[in-house]
Amino acid sequence: MANHSILATAPLGFPWQTIDPFLFCVHHDDAYPRGNAQMGPDADLGGRNLGQDFEGKDGWRMYHGNTVPGFPAHPHRGFETVTIVRQGFIDHSDSLGATARFGPGDVQWLTAGKGIVHCEMFPLRQTEAANPTELFQVWLNLPARKKMAEPHFTMLWADSVPLLEFTDAKGLGTSVQVVAGSLEQARGAAPPPDSWASEAQSDLAIWTVRMQAGAHWTLPGARHALTRRRLYYFRGQGLTINGQAVAPQSVVEVRAQDALELQGGSTETQLLVLQACPIGEPVAQHGPFVMNTQAEIHQAFADYRRTEFGGWPWGRSDPVHPRDKGRFALHADGRIEER
Repeated sequence: MANHSILATAPLGFPWQTIDPFLFCVHHDDAYPRGNAQMGPDADLGGRNLGQDFEGKDGWRMYHGNTVPGFPAHPHRGFETVTIVRQGFIDHSDSLGATARFGPGDVQWLTAGKGIVHCEMFPLRQTEAANPTELFQVWLNLPARKKMAEPHFTMLWADSVPLLEFTDAKGLGTSVQVVAGSLEQARGAAPPPDSWASEAQSDLAIWTVRMQAGAHWTLPGARHALTRRRLYYFRGQGLTINGQAVAPQSVVEVRAQDALELQGGSTETQLLVLQACPIGEPVAQHGPFVMNTQAEIHQAFADYRRTEFGGWPWGRSDPVHPRDKGRFALHADGRIEER
C-alpha cells in the first residue's frame, strides 16, 4: 500500500504539537511515591523548584503545587479543557462553586467560555503503595461566537465513555476509548453544548488506542473532506502505518480521509488520536486566555483583575478532598453525582 497517507512526522515535544482547533496537548505521566498525611509525596522535596517543578526528578513532578502535586487556582477564558485520566485521581474546584474527584477512565470536559478559575490537584491517596498518575489534557478552541459562553463543566464517567474491543485474524486485540466523536457504531458521550465538538460539521474525535504487541487494526477514514487528523505515538516500539515504520515518541499527521492499516510492534502500542475540521479563525493567546484579537486578550486580563471571574469560594488555592472520598461531582447548580 502506498504511503501517501502519511503527510508528516516529528518527534513529540512538550507540550505535544497540535493543529486547529486543538490548541495544546500534554501527557502527564508521573510515578509518584506513596502519599504522606497531606496527600503529598512522602519524599524529600529538596532540590525541586517548588511552584514550578516540571523537571521530572525521580520520575515525577510537583508542577505548580507546593504540598500536593498539581495546578492550584488559575484562570481561563475562550476555550475548553478536556482531561482524560488513565491512572490516579484529580481533585477539581472552580470559581462557580463546583468541585469533583475523578479517576481512571473518567473524562472532565470544561468550557471556560467567558471566564472561570479552577484548580486541578493530584492527591496521593495511597500511603502504603505508590501513586502512579497519568492523564492527558487537551485544550480545544471555541469559535468566536462561543468565546463568551457561560462556563460549564461536564463529567464523562468511565462507564459512559465507550470502550471498543477489536480482535484481528491472529486473535490479537486493540481497544479504543471513544472520548469524543463516533467510531464504528459507538458514539462518545455528548460534549458541552457550546463546544466546537457539539457542531456536526466539526467531525471532531478524541480516541485513545491500545494495541497488543503485533496486533493489526484498521483506523477508518474521517467522513469530512476538511478533517485533519494527528496520531500521537507515545508508547511502544515498532509501529507501522500502511507498512511504513514510525519512530517511537512521534506525532504523525495523516490524510484523515484515508483508512490506515496499523500494526503494533514488539511491545504494546499506545496512541492518542485527535481529529477535527479546523475552526479557521485568528488565534490570539496569552497564557491562560485564548481569544481572536489582542484587544480581546487585554480585555480578558482587565476583566479578570476586576471580577476574578466570580471570585474563589474555597479556603485555599489548592484544595483537595478527604483521602477516603470517592469519585463524585458537585455541580454549580447544586446537583451531585456520586460514583
